[in-house]
Amino acid sequence: MSAPDRHAVAEHGFTSSRRSAEHGFTFPRRSAEYGFTLIELMVALAVFSIAALALLRLEGATLTSTGVLADRTIGQIVARNLAVEALTDPVAPSFGEARGREENGGRKWTWTRRSVRATDLNLQQIDIAVTDDAGRPAGSLTVFRALQ
Repeated sequence: MSAPDRHAVAEHGFTSSRRSAEHGFTFPRRSAEYGFTLIELMVALAVFSIAALALLRLEGATLTSTGVLADRTIGQIVARNLAVEALTDPVAPSFGEARGREENGGRKWTWTRRSVRATDLNLQQIDIAVTDDAGRPAGSLTVFRALQ
């Protein structure tokens, strides 16, 4: 190799045309290996945007489900509180249906309590249903109390 060829090899790592031809590509094709084409970038952006939109939809569904789950949890707490009151009250609830409103978690909850004699004559069945402000079911519970 002559001195100018060695200088070209030391500076760039290969000689301009002879080295690239040895590796099977010419100068115009080799320059395309250093970057992306516009179409490749557009396809990559399209794939990325579709993935981002799917993640946004998933986040929206998760937030909706979390809100519904929170409502049902508090509604079930209200139903359990009413059941504890019915079971621990010295006087059993009267047979029939009773309605009322409770506040829990900073919200108002409507409840319905239905008491009937169970198939075993010594038991009272108490069904409790709780709804939110919009009237959607939020919790329900059935308990049995011994009659005295």
